[in-house]
Amino acid sequence: MRFIISLFTLLFSFSGFAQDYYLFIGTYTTGKSKGIYVYQFNAASGHVKAVSDIASTNPSYLAVSPNGKYLYAVNETGKGKPGAISAFSFDKSNGQLHFLNSQSSGGEDPCYITENKTGKWVFIANYSGGNLSALPVNADGSLDSLSQLIQHEGSGADKERQEKAHVHSTVLSPDEHYLFTADLGMDKEFVYAVDPSKKQPLSAAKEPVENLLPGSGPRHFTFHPVKPYAYLVNELSGTVDAFQYSNGQIKNIQEISSHPDNYHGNKGSADIHVSPDGKYLYASNRGDANSIAIFAIDPSNGKLHSKGFQSTLGKHPRNFIIDPTGHFLLVANKDSDNIVIFSIDPKTGQLNPTGEQIDIPNPVCLKMLKKCTTCNPRPKKVSHHHKKRHR
Repeated sequence: MRFIISLFTLLFSFSGFAQDYYLFIGTYTTGKSKGIYVYQFNAASGHVKAVSDIASTNPSYLAVSPNGKYLYAVNETGKGKPGAISAFSFDKSNGQLHFLNSQSSGGEDPCYITENKTGKWVFIANYSGGNLSALPVNADGSLDSLSQLIQHEGSGADKERQEKAHVHSTVLSPDEHYLFTADLGMDKEFVYAVDPSKKQPLSAAKEPVENLLPGSGPRHFTFHPVKPYAYLVNELSGTVDAFQYSNGQIKNIQEISSHPDNYHGNKGSADIHVSPDGKYLYASNRGDANSIAIFAIDPSNGKLHSKGFQSTLGKHPRNFIIDPTGHFLLVANKDSDNIVIFSIDPKTGQLNPTGEQIDIPNPVCLKMLKKCTTCNPRPKKVSHHHKKRHR
């Protein structure tokens, strides 16, 4: 009997641990923020707990290495100064980050970084520089110097925001044979073929560019987890484009507003993600909206159907994240210094405030890493709980 009780206790503890993730938070450090913050997040309860932090200059976008041993951050230096990329080692046993080195990003204001599954390359979008770059990753996780720089040349319809190229994201296709690059300044989605064995891994794809509607301002791009669909959020027009995807090629099938039909305020859409089950798509809206748009995805054709809007309970939502189990959505509100946690209704896709939030100055980017790397998340029924605030 004691053995059965002990076994049950062990299994229960293991199941709880399997729900634990590290939450990495990137910020702007022009105010009171130190840099990068690490929290523990429980995907069964939605509870969070502070773990550690480390100083870094404007680490406004982060990437976690595939093996979970390293973290990479862009450094938006601004004011005409060249941007940088910083590398950190990460100790999973205690949640501590340790600075490794820093390299030039190849352009001003790097705003997006991704690492391929081989762990040998990082790809960076330099917003003000209007270019993208590739940096090799050394065996110890540190960064080597710039290996390739691709400059975009052009402008768009909005003379104030699209006066030149503004590369805003670098997203790898599911098979990582292609890199999709949204250029806000040119209203184009560029596609590059990726060969990680070459010293310069990027080259123009067979169909290297998808032209978008003038004044759209493409920002972030994402793929459906299982279907051949892809989605793009447009910052300036406040819309979402849906695409059919096949072997490095995208075909536009829909454009839909990420705001209500009667909305007349300023727009400024930011981030976009599909739920892990592939049923719903979410997009964040800044400007006067401060909301998350909720869409159902038609599994037969990939088209979107609006299911409503949820206030982010803060100002200027930037990046947001859906935890890997699909239980929760966390949104970083930069101007109200808070990260708000919502539970996701699996039947409707609707978002419900849990009462949990993290108080951190100028949060802008969220990433997660499974704390138990040998466990698979087991979704459980989400229950609401009392309001807590974390600093």
